[in-house]
Amino acid sequence: MECHHFDAFRCRSCSLLEIARPQQLTDKEAHARSLVPAPTWLPTIAGPDAGFRNKAKMAVGGTAAAPTLGILDRAHHGVDLRDCGLHSPGLTAALDVVAAFITKADLAPYDVTERSGELKHVLLTESPDGELMLRFVVRSTADESRIRKHLPWLLATLPALRVVSLNVQPSHAAVLEGEREIVLTTETALPMRLEGLDLALRPQGFFQTNTHVAAALYAQARAWTSAIGPASVWDLYCGVGGFALSCTAPGRSVIGVELSAEAVAAASATAPPGVSFVAGDATAWALAQPVAPELVVVNPPRRGIGPDLSGWLEASDARHVIYSSCNAVTLAEDLARMPSLRPVEARVLDMFPHTTHYEVIVLLAR
Repeated sequence: MECHHFDAFRCRSCSLLEIARPQQLTDKEAHARSLVPAPTWLPTIAGPDAGFRNKAKMAVGGTAAAPTLGILDRAHHGVDLRDCGLHSPGLTAALDVVAAFITKADLAPYDVTERSGELKHVLLTESPDGELMLRFVVRSTADESRIRKHLPWLLATLPALRVVSLNVQPSHAAVLEGEREIVLTTETALPMRLEGLDLALRPQGFFQTNTHVAAALYAQARAWTSAIGPASVWDLYCGVGGFALSCTAPGRSVIGVELSAEAVAAASATAPPGVSFVAGDATAWALAQPVAPELVVVNPPRRGIGPDLSGWLEASDARHVIYSSCNAVTLAEDLARMPSLRPVEARVLDMFPHTTHYEVIVLLAR
């Protein structure tokens, strides 16, 4: 992938861009293999190297008349990255409309140095069907009436837009979003239909940023679960329920646990019979249960599942664990705490091309 922003040193987020993609993949698999002692490694899932991101997280800079959507440089000046090659074509086209809306509604970007202005970030997500969810991260609700006034123009100009919200983040800190969300549209969730999965994403829910690789990740979990044939499954750190809904089968009990109440509400809305979701801390919930399921799926953040949950899994009666990790280092630490659950198969999925990050999924058996 060619990038004039990278070449000009305006943005260096894609730190591996000068390394050929095949070498990137080889290096990532070698790194995973050095940490995870799986006897069998399935072929790495690569996906496209450009146009793959389904979510744009854009800091807003400049002025209302000439906004920038992208990042802030060291002097806190806006660097416009609307044409970032990682974004899907749908996102790229929509960001131009969003910039025009900022000007039309006269929304003042937040000035980090002066601590003035209101609009901090624009978060735009595209579904596999090409529909959009747009979130304006603002310092306060001062511009809410202005945004509502011009919202009909935005919806008419961008017909793919299904959900629009304000996220209030009042703190002068490097925090992407706040706790308070104000949905401005009738629709409150974005349907995420993904190769047989009917998921739904609410404004504060989490979904993998690479649609193609996410589909492969869920397909791998589905294949392993089908081969095991468990009567009961837990999906811990379940997000909007991708793994839980991938593991369904007639007569099988599936429970997903997620801290985000918004994600649980979205997952519950699409849950078939036999599948339920709980809002709560995954570790605390698991440790409070009297009986373990036959299969536990975990998909934790970068810090891993930690000693409490890994210790509980080691001592439990769970026969299998599927561990999906975005950090092979913490995955290896967790595996060391579960010696009786041994890796059977593993797979690297290049969720984040041109960076050192990747996803690795491992099947463990007692």
